[in-house]
Amino acid sequence: MSTSGNGRPAGADPRERILEAAARSVALHGYHGMSMRELARGAGMSLSNLYNYFPSKEEILYALQKEAFEVLVGSVEEALAGLEGGAEGASADGRLYVFVSHHVRYVAEHPEVMRVLVHEASSLPAARRGEVRQLKERYFRIARDIVGRLVADGCGGGAACPADDRPDDAELDRVTYNLFGMLNWIYGWYDPGRHGEPQALAHTIHRIALCGMVAHCPYRELQESLDYRLSARVAPPLLGAGGRI
Repeated sequence: MSTSGNGRPAGADPRERILEAAARSVALHGYHGMSMRELARGAGMSLSNLYNYFPSKEEILYALQKEAFEVLVGSVEEALAGLEGGAEGASADGRLYVFVSHHVRYVAEHPEVMRVLVHEASSLPAARRGEVRQLKERYFRIARDIVGRLVADGCGGGAACPADDRPDDAELDRVTYNLFGMLNWIYGWYDPGRHGEPQALAHTIHRIALCGMVAHCPYRELQESLDYRLSARVAPPLLGAGGRI
């Protein structure tokens, strides 16, 4: 199979090539430092052809952010729904692991995209920023619902938290944002060669979220069982095809 100058298959979808090249460029130079001419070269096409797909830098950044969050939301919802038939997938701690594993896997596959999502959130105009924010909030609510279930179930699911002692909405928000604090910055330090496979990182984050920094994790058997079931799933793509999940 012939390849382009950047090593990608020459027949790969041009729109996807543009967005992948844009993610690399924005991650390296920032949105305002991205050159359309250099981007066209990185995507293996002429500048005029690039403009046939995206008439401006803003359109490219909008597509990157919107479609990446569509993939994150859609694929984690599908993964969670697909595990409802099993005890591990139905439990709150199991659902947390599925969410964490899904997010870690995406970041490991597409670190440049995650850098764009984190650092260029405010670069779009207000209307488009609002559209992306709606997708972010949907993704946040998935995690927050899992956190709420964990709180209600109690530690290990064995001692439910008394209704009059459960954290309020503000505390659930704080817990969820702290979870994303671990997840969102993986791209900045994670090196599979040094820190292990994405699966091992997902184990660590899941353990810290549930148990803190303890030596022994009682959820190891659960993690291994879910790893086996998740291994059959295809990794989420970089972006949705044409903006669709």
